[in-house]
Amino acid sequence: MPWVLGRIHTCAVNDYLRHDITDDWNLSARWEETAYGHPFSRRIIGNALAAYLLCQGWGNQPDAFNQVLAPLQRLLNSASDGALDCKAQNDAVDALLAFANWGYVLPGEPALVVLDTRTRRWRSERNLNRPSGLMDWEALTDFQHALLDHHSVVIVSPAPMFGVKLIETVQRVFSWLGHSLLVDAENWMAHRGAAQVMLNIFRHTRTPGNYVILSGDVHYSFAYEIRIRGRRSRPQLWQITSSGVKNEFPRRLLDIFDRLNRWLYAPRSPLNWLTKRRRVKVRPWLPSRSSSGERLWNGAGIGHLQLDADGRPLLVEQINADGSTPVRFRPQD
Repeated sequence: MPWVLGRIHTCAVNDYLRHDITDDWNLSARWEETAYGHPFSRRIIGNALAAYLLCQGWGNQPDAFNQVLAPLQRLLNSASDGALDCKAQNDAVDALLAFANWGYVLPGEPALVVLDTRTRRWRSERNLNRPSGLMDWEALTDFQHALLDHHSVVIVSPAPMFGVKLIETVQRVFSWLGHSLLVDAENWMAHRGAAQVMLNIFRHTRTPGNYVILSGDVHYSFAYEIRIRGRRSRPQLWQITSSGVKNEFPRRLLDIFDRLNRWLYAPRSPLNWLTKRRRVKVRPWLPSRSSSGERLWNGAGIGHLQLDADGRPLLVEQINADGSTPVRFRPQD
């Protein structure tokens, strides 16, 4: 999920872990039971967290990591004849898995809020195979506090908070059938509790007037302009999603999903009214190289965003990895 925000390069917290160590990390309570219930897989994940902490996470907010750096230091000091002490390594892994402060906030105007959507999941209690919410109630409460009284905020969320409705519906069907891992069912709307709390946060009277949400993970690019209903000040959001530098969606399949999504969930479609997110109004922006009204751009690259003084997008484009002309996203006429 690479993004260039002005001159700042951002990458979602733990995105490295999700794709270089394991995808679907903590996707469901059943997955967690299986992975953390075996000492070998538990240590693999702990070692990955240690690598992320030392190579990237520590630099995001150094003061937050004192409690986990001490066990890692003891582990490294235990090395003898090319081997680490087993107990010291288990202690370090336990400390890393219990740590709950991977997300961070960069102050400024707009403030940059980077979310950890991996380690503080909202687990499904009725069905352990169902996808967990990307953040639990406590983590979402911390998120809300980070937003209070800011004029504008840029949110980095690995998975889009507002995605493609048809694709999310397909993921929901597979989840009902017990195959959430098969379709990588990681979206904010997959867990009703997390989705409702997230929408309520945007409706709070002390939260910002302008939000920009930067996302990736889905292997295609799109941009939405979103209005929140039910508030006098009507906060405005932009969901801007960039494909990965190397990854693309199967081209023919994405074309079919894009076309079906426009037909099945058109504003006047009965299916759209049955599944309508009644608290929000979503307006897709079209890519400049759209030939037939496509809303999704399938091309690996880096997202580029420029904001005005009020934190609203001036320029949204995908710089394509194949060297072709960048694709700009603009509001529909």
